[in-house]
Amino acid sequence: MKFDDALFNWLQMEIVAAGRPDDRAALDTRDFFLQILTEDHGVAEVGIAETDDDFVTVAYVREGRPGRWRAPRQAAEQLLIDINANPKFNEQ
Repeated sequence: MKFDDALFNWLQMEIVAAGRPDDRAALDTRDFFLQILTEDHGVAEVGIAETDDDFVTVAYVREGRPGRWRAPRQAAEQLLIDINANPKFNEQ
């Protein structure tokens, strides 16, 4: 998996996990993408640095070097919106 794809997938799942902290599948999936980032791409640290109206900025350390990466906020948050809109995923 390409670095940008792994980072975007991690970001989407980080947003889903934050929005659904009791969703074990979301947490496990986020951790899966974190594992890909660490094992396949040498990422030692990763986190959401800031969010504004248009973008989500991710800060990371890759192979000892800090970096920043941005994704459109709408795209990053879309998975959480879709999950929350689906009654199948919101049954009590």
